Amino acid sequence: MLATLDLRAASPHAATREPVTCALDIHPDRSMTDDRIRVLLVDDHAIMREGLAAVLTANGRFDVVGQSGDGATALQLFQDLAPDIAIVDLRMTPMDGVDVTTAMRNIDPQARIIVLTTYDTDEEVFRGLRAGAASYLLKDVDSAELIEAIHTVHAGRKSISPKIAAKLADHVAADQLTARQQEVLNCLSEGKSNLEIAQSLFISEGTVKAHVKAILQKLDARDRTQAITIAIKRGMVRTL
Repeated sequence: MLATLDLRAASPHAATREPVTCALDIHPDRSMTDDRIRVLLVDDHAIMREGLAAVLTANGRFDVVGQSGDGATALQLFQDLAPDIAIVDLRMTPMDGVDVTTAMRNIDPQARIIVLTTYDTDEEVFRGLRAGAASYLLKDVDSAELIEAIHTVHAGRKSISPKIAAKLADHVAADQLTARQQEVLNCLSEGKSNLEIAQSLFISEGTVKAHVKAILQKLDARDRTQAITIAIKRGMVRTL
């Protein structure tokens, strides 16, 4: 068994990204897998998928029923295989892990998804968890921690590391923006002026100013620039 899952530099081909489909159980028969947890792996790095599959298979309590290197194929496998757990890489193209997680939850609102990534910025954490992921883990996670997280999520609970929980706690006190305020915030992040926002949203410029004032207060920001910076860190707006 591998001691950790830090496989990013394990091979000169580690940066290779290619869409790969591997469905091991197209018509799943739960009686054939006993009580093993059925897992779907989604990552556009082949070396990462292979490392994860090796760790889970060696454990004996998991059945890796399918693998995919791209989001669209992953969704088809998710529908065909109905896995107990999907482990999804956050950074993929053209469909990223947040989009995949959202789509899986639309297919099955009870879908149990673990986001596994190399990124732990506020923006990435909030995007993953808001999309419906039950756990957010880094790719250098110890294999024991990964296995514990899978069992926790399979049991219907969330598995959040203390570091990630601290990031969440930093922001729980902030008031939620209204739908209109979120629209204004999105426009601000695009660099639009008050007049341009008013024209885009079909509201008056005075109303825009009122919304901007409320946004600054809720985000505890001095000005528009700081508000956008805070919103990006918290995953409230998408960055290009």
